[in-house]
Amino acid sequence: MRSIDNAQRRARLANRHRLAAAVRTDEISEVARSLVVLHATDPATVYLSIGARSNTATPEHVERSLYEDRTLLRLLAMRRTMFVAPVELLPVLQASCADALAEKQRRTYSRFIESAGVVDGNARDWLADVEDETHKALLSLGAATGAQLSKQVPRLRTQVNPAPDKSYSKPTSITTWVLVILGVEGRIVRGRPNGSWTSSQYTWAPVESWLPGGAARIPADRARAELVRKWLSAFGPAPVSDIKWWTGWSLAEVRKALTQLDVVEVDLDGGTGILLADDLEPDPTPDPWVSLLPALDPTPMGWQSRDWYLGPHGARLFDRNGNIGPSIWHNGRIVGGWAQRTDGELVYRLLEDVGSDATAMIEAELARTAIWYGDVRAIPRFRTPLERELTA
Repeated sequence: MRSIDNAQRRARLANRHRLAAAVRTDEISEVARSLVVLHATDPATVYLSIGARSNTATPEHVERSLYEDRTLLRLLAMRRTMFVAPVELLPVLQASCADALAEKQRRTYSRFIESAGVVDGNARDWLADVEDETHKALLSLGAATGAQLSKQVPRLRTQVNPAPDKSYSKPTSITTWVLVILGVEGRIVRGRPNGSWTSSQYTWAPVESWLPGGAARIPADRARAELVRKWLSAFGPAPVSDIKWWTGWSLAEVRKALTQLDVVEVDLDGGTGILLADDLEPDPTPDPWVSLLPALDPTPMGWQSRDWYLGPHGARLFDRNGNIGPSIWHNGRIVGGWAQRTDGELVYRLLEDVGSDATAMIEAELARTAIWYGDVRAIPRFRTPLERELTA
């Protein structure tokens, strides 16, 4: 069995995730392809992840890719998480993840509507009819917010209490539910937000305005295999458990996808990992590098087993739900954290000694990141211990 040590895994991470200075690029879509998808639960993450991997790109370049060139698309996919993906990956994400998610969401929301007794007849059929009416309204409007659509489709204002026996639950309109279903089905897409690049208040547009004819349809098994292939190229080698965690699929689905690929097992410092059979040649070790990655960046969120790059720093940098805060990387390892204070100042703290040369590189990167922020303030959606300490 071929052995791949942690040093080689870190070299692959630096090169393939465009973190080393020599492999940064201002091609926005190429950054996304390098990571398969960009984590987008926190809208600011998309922009800051690209900024960390580019040389001269600005938030305006990212917005152009998203909303004018439309080479990137925002959608719910793996683990019911929000991502920004290259548009050509949409058929793969749709068949491998989103279709099943759409069915799950429709079952859940139909059950809430039925339990509330707010409609006559079959709740699922009624909900599907509202979805169709909403889609037609959006086709007519071209683009709209949820509030604007609810004026065109009165049934969107139907009030449902999803958990009436719970003190924290209260009646809510079904507008968001319908838009979520239409979104994960690939019938509508999230457009430009109402506000800065930190906003998550999006307008919606029919997918036909972005992709004439919609996304191509491919079999789910083929889509899962292709998604795993792309993940292994970017994140491999890694244990099968990491693939299962990242995709959110069952172990059986992961193993079936792997049977369609030419993969080999490799030794990972005592554990066993999976790698594409044509990807065994080592990556070159890049020159010393540092990077400031934002909260929920796709690199640290790409693996469930993290000791090889995280070391003993998990408790300071992750919250209790496994969300990472802003992190400082040096040669493929996390060595500290950083944060933006309410006055805009960027501050950092090292959790281990990296030497004067690396510290100087970190401070230069901090200054570069401050320029990217400009006047924008972006507090992470999920606060972590070190980030809270730095902003106290």
